[in-house]
Amino acid sequence: MQEYIIRVQRGVSAENSWQIVRRYSDFDLLNNSLQISTLSLPLPPKKLIGNMEREFIAERQKGLQAYLDVITTHHILSNCELVKKFLDPNSYSVNYTEIALQHVSMFFRSEPKWEVVEPLKDIGWRIRKKYFLMKIKNQPKERLMLSWADLGPDKYLSDKDLQYAVKLLSSCSHPYIYKITFATANESSALVIRPFSEKGTLKDLIYKVRSAPPPPCKLLDLENSLLGLPSFYRSYFSQFRKINTLEGVDVHCFGHLLYEMTYGRPPDTIPVDSFPPAPSVFVVSVLESILTCEAMKNGMPTVSRLLQMPLFSDVLLTNSEKPQFKIPTKLKEALKTSKECTEKRLTEEQKLIHQHRRLTRAQSHHGSEEEKKKRKILARKKSKRSAYESGEEHSAKYSNSNNSGSGASSPLTSPSSPTPPSTAGIKFTASDLLPIPFNTLF
Repeated sequence: MQEYIIRVQRGVSAENSWQIVRRYSDFDLLNNSLQISTLSLPLPPKKLIGNMEREFIAERQKGLQAYLDVITTHHILSNCELVKKFLDPNSYSVNYTEIALQHVSMFFRSEPKWEVVEPLKDIGWRIRKKYFLMKIKNQPKERLMLSWADLGPDKYLSDKDLQYAVKLLSSCSHPYIYKITFATANESSALVIRPFSEKGTLKDLIYKVRSAPPPPCKLLDLENSLLGLPSFYRSYFSQFRKINTLEGVDVHCFGHLLYEMTYGRPPDTIPVDSFPPAPSVFVVSVLESILTCEAMKNGMPTVSRLLQMPLFSDVLLTNSEKPQFKIPTKLKEALKTSKECTEKRLTEEQKLIHQHRRLTRAQSHHGSEEEKKKRKILARKKSKRSAYESGEEHSAKYSNSNNSGSGASSPLTSPSSPTPPSTAGIKFTASDLLPIPFNTLF
């Protein structure tokens, strides 16, 4: 059986890379598992006879590289647990549902009134955030939903401040934030319990998973920012250095949501070059202010600016419920510091991506066929010039020898051989001669 060596790299640092070995059958198994996405994925077809021929293997390797390029650049597929396990089995080999259950059990040693009914495996995209159906033992008919998550890379609150902030979430009362029943955290993870929504979510309505009249929308998972969990759209806004504040990040993410609500699907690419017809020109004007190339380069509009746009300026909120959420001054300062640290990490990541992009462009330009031709021409010219200068030098020496007046005959020597073409700036690697592992960015 033919095996393929794949070099996988996470992010822009070549140091964060590793190699995996896969057979075609492994690709075929992955592809069958991804058919639920209904996407047309370019997996090379099977071949029963002649599949060990050198030409076929080389052609199949190109096809498998193209397949990996598609699934790793597709935003939803690249975040899929199946793809992550395929490319990074060491990091994603554990059963996170079991780990979550263990943590939840430890949390509830001191809270015996709660009971886990079953895992909710079809909810959520985060691999390290799990959901469970819950109930209160003395109120078995009331259905609740528990979410458990590991702390993320943007967790900058101290353990004490984090635990206090998470517990405060249950005291938040707002007409457009989904009520939290119970919340707690420790030094490595947190869990939140809220009423189970029988009507589903906004995404269920967009993709017609459930048929229900449009309900008032309420925000869920408000705890994510406190826990330091990265945004689903981070791979988009980290490419643009002008989106460098949490307000800018929120506005950019809102642009994605509004596009999906308007057209029933996420945008094919970011930035968006043109927008299909929409029910309202006011919607398109908001999307243009957030998702176009010009918006990315100049920065996101502020929330205040968005509220002044025609789509929102005439909206009257009639809900009589008054928001209530009291945060102590000391915790406000800690949250402010955490925000600054999160924005600093984003800025540093954007700087690294920008530097990597410039380096990649330079290497691509250096390795282009046009540049190779230019270097060959320069090398030939340098070779001819060296040969000419060497010949002139020899002639001068010969002339000086004849005119020295010593009477001694000087032996004739042949002109120096032309110097070989210079290879300055040209680096030959084993990849020019030998098959190498093919690559994928992850």
